[in-house]
Amino acid sequence: MGRLDGKIALVTGAAMGMGRATAELFAQEGAAVALTDLDASAGEEATQAILDAGGTAGFWRLDVSQEAQVAEVVGAVADRFGGLDILVNCAGIIGVDKPTHELSEAEWDALFAVDVKGVFFATKHAVPHLIARGGGSIVNFSSIYGLIGNDEFTAYHVAKGAVAMQTKQDAASYGRYNIRVNSVHPSTVLTPLVEGIAAQFDGGLPAYEAYMTANQSLRRLGRPLDVAYGVLYLASDEAAWVTGVNLPIDGGYTAR
Repeated sequence: MGRLDGKIALVTGAAMGMGRATAELFAQEGAAVALTDLDASAGEEATQAILDAGGTAGFWRLDVSQEAQVAEVVGAVADRFGGLDILVNCAGIIGVDKPTHELSEAEWDALFAVDVKGVFFATKHAVPHLIARGGGSIVNFSSIYGLIGNDEFTAYHVAKGAVAMQTKQDAASYGRYNIRVNSVHPSTVLTPLVEGIAAQFDGGLPAYEAYMTANQSLRRLGRPLDVAYGVLYLASDEAAWVTGVNLPIDGGYTAR
């Protein structure tokens, strides 16, 4: 018996990395999974891999910064699978690496359009479907830098802080409908993007891993599946009394 048997889940940013790992794990645990992403080729490949493994899945191309698209896709997913129980807001971009006084309005707005408004739009249009099902679970992807600061990627970190706060606000607002809202906060995870960065680092992946985990209790980089299992718990009925939680999945980075 799967931990998500009978559940219908929508995962944004599901074409690769942590979003794909989450979608694959959900399907393995019995959910019907709607994968959405701006990258249609990678999204369709990820979806086909789930189907080939015997899972239930479909793909929809989606730009989460466009509310009309979000509304259309959420409705199409609910029509296709018969409702919606779980929303995972994973889609995001990192933007430019600039401090506040160097950021342009356009750079700020482009980042917030995806990382903040994308969560807002998907939640806004998923909630009525969750209410219709008698409840459900929303899991938002933030970052350890939605909880603590550093001197890089200011707009990204502020955006992830907004996601952490929206998680608590929506948990407070929608508990009356038996809708739980939680967020996960990874540190550096070996996604395809990070693997590319590590390959170019002086000394390759081992040196990059040592550098990036110097402040962690567990001295290795995360893997997408490490985070996906945390999302699975929060999405499942095992977490039926858990809401409003900002969960670090960070190898102990924020514990030090």
